[in-house]
Amino acid sequence: MSTNSNSKSAQLIGDALEQGLLSQAGFGALSVIDVGHQITAALGAPAMDTNATEVTLVQLLIDDSGSIRMVAGNTEAVRSGHNTVLDALKGSKQGDGVQVHCKYLNGTILYPFVTLDAAAEMTPQNYNPNGGTPLYDQSLVILATLIAKVTDFENSGIPVRTVTCIVTDGADMGSQATAAQVAKVVRDLLKKESHIICGMGINDGSTDFHQVFTDMGIQKEWILTPGNSPSEIRKAFAVVSKSAVRASQNAASFSKQAAGGFAA
Repeated sequence: MSTNSNSKSAQLIGDALEQGLLSQAGFGALSVIDVGHQITAALGAPAMDTNATEVTLVQLLIDDSGSIRMVAGNTEAVRSGHNTVLDALKGSKQGDGVQVHCKYLNGTILYPFVTLDAAAEMTPQNYNPNGGTPLYDQSLVILATLIAKVTDFENSGIPVRTVTCIVTDGADMGSQATAAQVAKVVRDLLKKESHIICGMGINDGSTDFHQVFTDMGIQKEWILTPGNSPSEIRKAFAVVSKSAVRASQNAASFSKQAAGGFAA
């Protein structure tokens, strides 16, 4: 991985490799792009600062490509969907043990890993889609961030479960990484059975999102393909919300949700 070997993020990724969370193949995939500084910016407070005895990490990678706004007019629906996820988690019984992270597809971090009370809602001031679709590159970055954060908690003896949702309304354009490289990292995480990774592909009329996400290693039961309308997008985010809340309750609930996918 092209980053300062003395940095905290590089150390955590190295620990993940040594401890078996990340395979040599997955580690090699992360070296395709410079993820180091992007990980560091998203990690938030160190694990030692938490008072929770176990933690659920929920992270969202949200498309901010121009087509969301200029082609489909779905900006407000995506904002509302993101905020629905936050509201659902805040209303859950386990909210104190949940940390969240949201990043946009073109690299902007809405908030690093924070407790729910510190997470920013999406507004017209902080979400105005106008970029491209580097889906594979940024999927690697957000997964690398997760691996570093998980490793930090595990190094501190705190059990951790995770939910990641990747949202896009188009196929990849402009990434250095490939879907196969993303899949290597996804599969490493899924082997541990304490991680859920899902994909939401908003219909653009031409992209086979089931193929896109399965090529990235995401299991078919964790793929949503809402139609290109505000109501369907909001419904899809509501499904993500319910799954995230159920997964955050306890280990047994997480396992049931992970095995059953969105239909559980």
